[in-house]
Amino acid sequence: MAAQDIEYVELYTDDKQSTVEYFTQAFGFAEVARSDDHGKHSVLVRQGDVRLVITDGPATEEFIECHGAGIADIALACDDVTATRDSAVAAGATAADQPDQTAVSGFGAVRHTLLPAALAGGDRLPPGRAWLPAAGPTAAAPWIRSLDHVAVCLPGGTLEDFADFYTAGFGLARYSGEYTELGDQAMKSIVVRSPSGGITCTLLEPDKTRSPGQLDAFLDRNDGPGVQHLAFGVTDVVAAVSQFKSRGVEFLGTPDTYYDMLAERLPDVRAEIARLHSSSVLVDHDEWGHLLQLFTRSPYPRNTLFYELIQRRGARGFGSRNIRALYEAVERDRVAAG
Repeated sequence: MAAQDIEYVELYTDDKQSTVEYFTQAFGFAEVARSDDHGKHSVLVRQGDVRLVITDGPATEEFIECHGAGIADIALACDDVTATRDSAVAAGATAADQPDQTAVSGFGAVRHTLLPAALAGGDRLPPGRAWLPAAGPTAAAPWIRSLDHVAVCLPGGTLEDFADFYTAGFGLARYSGEYTELGDQAMKSIVVRSPSGGITCTLLEPDKTRSPGQLDAFLDRNDGPGVQHLAFGVTDVVAAVSQFKSRGVEFLGTPDTYYDMLAERLPDVRAEIARLHSSSVLVDHDEWGHLLQLFTRSPYPRNTLFYELIQRRGARGFGSRNIRALYEAVERDRVAAG
C-alpha cells in the first residue's frame, strides 16, 4: 500500500486569467479543459507529465484570504485508495470524503485527493467536476517534462513529525536530509519519496534556535505551512531559462562570485561556465552526476509560492551547495524588498 505518483496539483488564485496566461504564455503549458461548478472555476493545463489545475471562485475565497495564491491540493495516485486513506487517517490525517472522490488533509490547508493509480495519468480529468475540453491550440514540444519535486515549508519543530506522517500515512520513504546554515540563520530539510519515485517532497523547517529568516517570513506571509515551490524537470535548463525570460518569467539572480569559484569546485564544467553564468544557472554534483537549477521570483502578491527549473545529468540529490545558493538568493530578495 502506498501513494505512487502526483496526479495533478491544484493552485487557488484570485486572478485565474492572469495565472493561466502565466503558465500558458510564459511557461508554454497547453490548456486542456475548463470546469465551472461547485463554486470553483477551474482550468486544467498540461506540459509533459505536469498537470496543473488553476482555480478561482467562491469556494476558494477562504483559502485566498488566509494564504494568498498557492497550492491547495496535491492529488496522489495510489495503488489502493482505501488502504492509503485508512493509513493516512491512522497517521493523523482528517478524511474529507465526497461521493465521487476521496481526500485527506496534508499540511496546513493543503489536502491530498487520492485517486487509483490504474486510472491515473494520460488525459484523465480530475474527478468531481464537469469538464469541457479546451478549443485552443495544443502546446509545442515541451520544455518542461516532469514535476521533479514539491518543496514544503513547515513551522520550526514539526519537520520530524511531518516526515513520519508521510512515511507512515502514505508509504513514502525518507530519502535524504540536510542542515543548511547562513550566518545566524539555519534550516533543516528531509526529502521523502514514493516507491515509484513519482512523488518527491522536500520538507523544510527553520531552526528555531537561530535568528528568523526567509522560511519564517514565508510562514508569516502564508499564515502557516504551505508549498514553497514546485520544481519542473527540463532537459536543457539554460535554453529553457532563456526562452522563459523572453516570455516574461523573472528569475532570481546569482552573484558573480559563485561562478568565480565554480571552475575550482567543478573543473569538469569549466567549458560551460560562461553559458551558465549568462543565465545565472546553478550547478552542483553528487556521486551519480550533475544537477543544474534556477529559481523564479514569486509572481504572486504575497511573495510566497515560486517555481524552479531543474536539469538532472544523472544526479539524484538536490544540490546541497545550491540549497545554500538559493537560500542566499531568496534572502537578498527579501532584504531588498524590506
